[in-house]
Amino acid sequence: MSTSSFKIAHKLLTGAGAIEQLAAELTRLDVDNPLIVTDAALVKSGTVALALEHLGERDYEIFDRVQPDPEIAIVEDCMQAYRDGGHDGLIGVGGGSSIDIAKCVGAYAGYHGALADLFGIDQVPRKGPPLIAIPTTAGTGSEVTNVAILSDKVAQLKKGIVSDYLLPDVALMSPQMTLTCPRSVTAASGVDALVHAIEAYLSLNASPITDALAIGAVKLIANALPKAYANPGHLQARDDMATASLMAGMAFGNAGVGAVHALAYPLGGRFHIGHGVSNSLLLPYVMQWNKLACVERMRDIAEAMGVNVTGLSLVDAADQAVAAMTRLCAAVEIPTGLRSFGIPEDAIPAMAAEAAGIERLMRNNPRQLSTADIEKIYRAAY
Repeated sequence: MSTSSFKIAHKLLTGAGAIEQLAAELTRLDVDNPLIVTDAALVKSGTVALALEHLGERDYEIFDRVQPDPEIAIVEDCMQAYRDGGHDGLIGVGGGSSIDIAKCVGAYAGYHGALADLFGIDQVPRKGPPLIAIPTTAGTGSEVTNVAILSDKVAQLKKGIVSDYLLPDVALMSPQMTLTCPRSVTAASGVDALVHAIEAYLSLNASPITDALAIGAVKLIANALPKAYANPGHLQARDDMATASLMAGMAFGNAGVGAVHALAYPLGGRFHIGHGVSNSLLLPYVMQWNKLACVERMRDIAEAMGVNVTGLSLVDAADQAVAAMTRLCAAVEIPTGLRSFGIPEDAIPAMAAEAAGIERLMRNNPRQLSTADIEKIYRAAY
């Protein structure tokens, strides 16, 4: 029997009143002058103002220059703002990009070398300043994971910092903070959470704890995502999606993700396709390839998505998992086909070689995939 560990943010606050606890958590963490890390759209929409209402009597500054799939240079800019402002804590308000930048700045703040030295696994030498993560999308799970992903524009690669020191001190999940989320982002981030849950459940590093979280997240997403997409003001659906994202984040943060993410990275790094969309483009094709190695678990996923598997063979039930996921993506109008994003077919061999080299993710995948296999998956998704 193997030993497994389970890592999450140090404290989770969820539900409609969670945002009201922000000032108390800042006081508990002894933060008097936080830097709020976010993007300009969230400031303009008034979402950041919802958090500012609950800061209490303390100084703060807003860094609102985070971009989707943030580049390394944004960490440097945010770090300069943190130091120049004499800040003593960080609040990441936004999707995975804003929270990842806040996590990176926290890691960088306690280090006096180059940011590049922190890429990889367990390269962060010490805990940084207090960090509170407040997601405004339901999907990335960044608020409960020990990973931050950045884009290297020069190398056209996604690079990660993986360290337990990146885990936020508080993850504050409040459905009100997701109400201004655009429909397209609701769809992409929601499917991203579904990918996290499915890949965690199929991971070779899964455990009974991550299994329960992953399957629970799949059930919630299958029911709540269409409602949140159809009616953005549906607070219960938003709350369910926030909970599902948190559960999926805890699941994949410990079990890991696999080939879907590995194959998605080149789409973001080379062609700047959003992470959630990249994952959703590839999920059905990777699931189809993985099916041979995990039909029983694929049947469980089908059942969690509402398929009646009674009387179905394992293979047929596994096929229904792929079909149910495809129907859900279609219902929330996720784009399909790599060619629709202008990706040239002759880029596939280089993308396959890059994806095959992401061993941190590929070793979790239930089926071993060669570079030639990965090429076939890309071509099927083309």
